Amino acid sequence: MSAKLRVLIVDDSAFFRRRIAEMLGKDAGIEIVGVAVNGSEAVALNRQLKPDVVTMDVEMPVMDGIEAVKAIMAEQPTAIIMFSSLTQEGARATFEALDAGALDFLPKQFYSAEGRDAAADTLISRVHAIGRKVSRSSAMDHGEVTRAVVSSGKTEITRRRGSYRLVAIGASTGGPVAVQKLLSVLPADFPLPILVIVHMPGSFTNAYAERLNSQSKVKVKEACDGDLLKAGHAYLAPGGLQMILEQSSRGTTVRILEGDQRLPYRPSVDVSFGSAARIFPDSVLAIVLTGMGADGKQAAKLLKEGGSTVWSQDEASCVVYGMPQSIEKAGLSDRVLSLDEIGPALGKVV
Repeated sequence: MSAKLRVLIVDDSAFFRRRIAEMLGKDAGIEIVGVAVNGSEAVALNRQLKPDVVTMDVEMPVMDGIEAVKAIMAEQPTAIIMFSSLTQEGARATFEALDAGALDFLPKQFYSAEGRDAAADTLISRVHAIGRKVSRSSAMDHGEVTRAVVSSGKTEITRRRGSYRLVAIGASTGGPVAVQKLLSVLPADFPLPILVIVHMPGSFTNAYAERLNSQSKVKVKEACDGDLLKAGHAYLAPGGLQMILEQSSRGTTVRILEGDQRLPYRPSVDVSFGSAARIFPDSVLAIVLTGMGADGKQAAKLLKEGGSTVWSQDEASCVVYGMPQSIEKAGLSDRVLSLDEIGPALGKVV
């Protein structure tokens, strides 16, 4: 039997501390080892208790969550899940915490939106995903492990430059930092449009697009209905909605739709990748990055059947090796690459 995951809860709200403890207490594989009411206490208790996972509030007195993450990652790196408000300010603070080394985030309101049981399941699965990931790593560098190119053993069909017409990127847990790192190495004159689909609340995607745009040479925006695809531009799917492509007299345009409310992901990598497979069946370069679950697998099969190319991120560089693993295990990945290698590899093939 594997050891329990040891969790430190950090929040200045007694109500929220109790609520998190109640949810995590439903899982026999998790042990609450301590609670802290501010960032300063969190740093001290992290040093003393050496937990596997820390749940961290963003806004706290004495020392806020962002500064606490920086201190913890500098002193004793630990897997951290951030909790933040569903506001533009909360989103910006969350992305700062992820830059500082936090591995994942949840909006504070998730427990009321999903219902008690579903919220507990979500939190428990996230704690296990990042806790087990970090416990398997012998070293951490701000939430990352040593990168290495891993060959999938498959022979990628040699394609001449200019044969791709679109890059499509899908990600979930760990995705915000991974996408930021990938886009930041692309040149301003990148010759293709880029679709980006990350599982994220609707109130977060505009702030995330602004952040990506400020740190990338390519132009990044939250996609709007009717956007015309342009080379050197990246279009981020809005949270809570679906992004698809359509062909029109103007060219290839973005459509933003409510979509089927029964789908588990909004936005969905499968939905966006699937529409790309219909428009550009043999000329998409799809990239599946870190994330829980298997979103993107079904559409990756369509892309491969049409003659497009699929890359996946390797296990060592993923925060959660779920989505990329589903691609690789299904035999759909043409190349398995570390996160550090994906951007440079793009420059060689497009």
